[in-house]
Amino acid sequence: MGADVHEGGNEEGHRTRSGGPAGGVDQETAGRVTEDRVTEDQEEFLALERELTVLLRRARASSGEMAREVHPDLESSAYGLLVRLEERGRQRATELAAYIGVGKATMSRQLRALEEVGLVAREPDPADGRAWLVHLTQEGRERFRVVRAARRARYVSELANWERGEVADLARLLRRLNRGVERG
Repeated sequence: MGADVHEGGNEEGHRTRSGGPAGGVDQETAGRVTEDRVTEDQEEFLALERELTVLLRRARASSGEMAREVHPDLESSAYGLLVRLEERGRQRATELAAYIGVGKATMSRQLRALEEVGLVAREPDPADGRAWLVHLTQEGRERFRVVRAARRARYVSELANWERGEVADLARLLRRLNRGVERG
């Protein structure tokens, strides 16, 4: 059928859990989940949860490494901001905060840290003199591009035994997942 779920499963290879369904599950889904065992139609979602957990843990660690390669004083969250600024150019802090999914205060603190090390700069927004646009400095762009090229080379190496179409499919599915999450 679907995912191969044996870790933490019962003798039949089905994943088990104690207690009721997790909060936020609709009635229809909750009805398919028993107290002692997740039914077969849930195995794929458990496998997805497990693999995403591992992927996100590794991505956080990788982002931290990449951020520190750009500048040793950067937090891991800074790398995502640099990616967005490189790809989209000048943006308001509120746009960046919305994209990353953090509040204004958090974004302000992160941008201030990037500004203090000379990787980003602010300039008045010509469309609204009260607002500021944030952009990469030349140093920020150069440092970021070196690290991004190294990261891309690492992906090429790690996925060398994949077909190009599989890599494209993975990127397409991840994009679809991200867009679905953005819409909530």
